[in-house]
Amino acid sequence: MHILVAPNAFKNSLTAPEVADAVSQGLHNSRLSCTTECFPVGDGGDGTAALIINKFNGITIEVQVRDPLNRMVNATFGLIYNGATAVIEMADASGIKLLSADEINPLKTSSVGTGELILAALDKGVSKIIIGLGGSATVDGGAGMLSALGVKFLDVEGQLLYPSPEHLLKLDKIDTSELDPRLARCSIIVLCDVDNQLLGSQGSAAVFGPQKGAKDLDVALLEGILTKISGIAAEQNGKPMGSVKHGGAAGGVAAALYSFCNAELVAGAEYFLKMTNFMESLAKCDLVITGEGSLDEQTLNGKAPFAVALLAKQLHIPVIGIAGRVPLIKSEQLDKHFDVLMPIGHEPANLQDAFKDTEANLIRTGTLIGNLYSLSSGK
Repeated sequence: MHILVAPNAFKNSLTAPEVADAVSQGLHNSRLSCTTECFPVGDGGDGTAALIINKFNGITIEVQVRDPLNRMVNATFGLIYNGATAVIEMADASGIKLLSADEINPLKTSSVGTGELILAALDKGVSKIIIGLGGSATVDGGAGMLSALGVKFLDVEGQLLYPSPEHLLKLDKIDTSELDPRLARCSIIVLCDVDNQLLGSQGSAAVFGPQKGAKDLDVALLEGILTKISGIAAEQNGKPMGSVKHGGAAGGVAAALYSFCNAELVAGAEYFLKMTNFMESLAKCDLVITGEGSLDEQTLNGKAPFAVALLAKQLHIPVIGIAGRVPLIKSEQLDKHFDVLMPIGHEPANLQDAFKDTEANLIRTGTLIGNLYSLSSGK
């Protein structure tokens, strides 16, 4: 039996390669006679860029950029295809992982560092940039990123504003006259792990603002700022930010790249699986094991395990989904795509202990799956 182990990262715990290795180890510890291939997957979330760089034997470049609170930090990006394409992880420069718990505040954070990573990639002469947006700390409508690329955000008196939401409350004009001209000659692909638009009840401020520390009043302020930026963009570029699919990703950075830089916003999981020739490995297997930290109906909104399951079903290959958390109540939508949903926990635990024990739980779960298949197959 040949098993393809194709998980996403388990957030706050293990990377996708670490998850795949643990499950594979468990399978080989079991009584099942099997071979395995580890094929960690991403959807634009934190860690996707590293997967792409590793898959294509790219090189990593380290640069100094500003973090979400304007402090200098070291960040990296990758070069693949002999340096023709850059691969950027927004979280490396503008990620929530760079902040302590008491620093998380989307009114104060900015995506400037992501723009600086794009500049560093342009300095390498690339003709294409792939950007993964997951794990950001910002809801600035991409203003910080655009500022690093030469765009000026001005108040009614023409004074330059720092591109964080608390300052952008005074926004009146956006001056794009000094936007880096190299962007016009560079294709930008944005890998998005959510479908949300920029504005509205399912938009960036309303849905993701609270996850990044926004209170009720903050959400209303952020929505107003995003609406203002979107309105100006529609007037100047003819490409409204507010209604484009995926535009709400990373606090509106996706929408800003679309409107101001002519970027293509794509479903990150689909793009990743096609780019990495996932179907070639899938066609060789008898079973797929995929998963992520939480497998629920949100997974069906473009997350990597769902994309894996969709392709597996096309080839009539059974799919097991594993996660730290799965729904207690039966979900018909999930059951359409996953033959089995299995939580990895094996004893009561608080969240921090669960994170700490993820590797051991994954090894044990892999062993359990192998032993169950051994019983059913008689091998």
